Amino acid sequence: MPAPAGTVALLLLAGLALAVIGLLVWQRRDRAFHSTASVAEAYDRWTDDQLLERLWGEHVHLGHYGSPPRSVDFRRAKADFVHELVRWSGLDQLPPGSRVLDVGCGIGGSARILARDYGFDVLGISISPGQIARATALTSEGLSCRFAVMDALDLQLADGSFDAVWSVEAGPHMPDKQRYADELLRVLRPGGRLAVADWNRRDPAVRPLNRLERWVMHQLLVQWAHPEFASIPGFRRNLEASRYGAAVGLQVDTGDWSRETLPSWIESILEGVRRPGAVLGLGPRAVLQGLRETPTLLLMHWGFATGMMQFGVFRAVKPG
Repeated sequence: MPAPAGTVALLLLAGLALAVIGLLVWQRRDRAFHSTASVAEAYDRWTDDQLLERLWGEHVHLGHYGSPPRSVDFRRAKADFVHELVRWSGLDQLPPGSRVLDVGCGIGGSARILARDYGFDVLGISISPGQIARATALTSEGLSCRFAVMDALDLQLADGSFDAVWSVEAGPHMPDKQRYADELLRVLRPGGRLAVADWNRRDPAVRPLNRLERWVMHQLLVQWAHPEFASIPGFRRNLEASRYGAAVGLQVDTGDWSRETLPSWIESILEGVRRPGAVLGLGPRAVLQGLRETPTLLLMHWGFATGMMQFGVFRAVKPG
């Protein structure tokens, strides 16, 4: 039986009021990058409030929806992304027991797949103590997968100590892209494989940002603690120019998975509609927090849909 018109009107007004409140909070409070400590603090808060985990599951990164994109369960698409990147980068050619470093591991979703489905010995690192504590709690004792708090720009790990280095959506938080590239390659052994996936900006040499794009770009940076986005050609140059790559003739292949991952942004919002209990069960603050994130998710979708942003993937084998 349809709801009375008065009830529908009240619900619409309530929804509008919540949206306005969320937008006001979004406009007045940001999470601008100040230092690596501000990144750690942002991820600690996102982990501690449990909203992202309740809505998105164990993967914070985007999903892969196929080529061309098709309808896929939101959480399944995130797991599919991991397997697609494993195959595309050639990590599936490594034998079980290979040592893999996951740089920017979140709460460990990718690391657990790499350990469970491919038999790798995985170390996941994040600058967020909250993420590392949660990743450890979610990981069964029998899995060859462990986690440590560490700065990706200063890895406390020996040169050439990993058979593969994996990093998904960590680069935008790095204030020094060259040092980030250096550290990824430094810990990779000769013959080892590199797999990186990141949010990238359109190369300014192709077309500079217009006035609207500059405003959107500013919001994407300050809302989620990003100092700057690299372009796909720019980060490829960082890798190939690294003293750990140039000296051995490293060649990097790249791809653009913007189309395959684009549905993730709207699906991220729709998860709140599909799983209202996940939000409501955390109380009013979680509802407000969900509304507060929605404008940035919509701007991300716009940026990737228009080509201002690109989802870059990078692969390389470090020459011996």
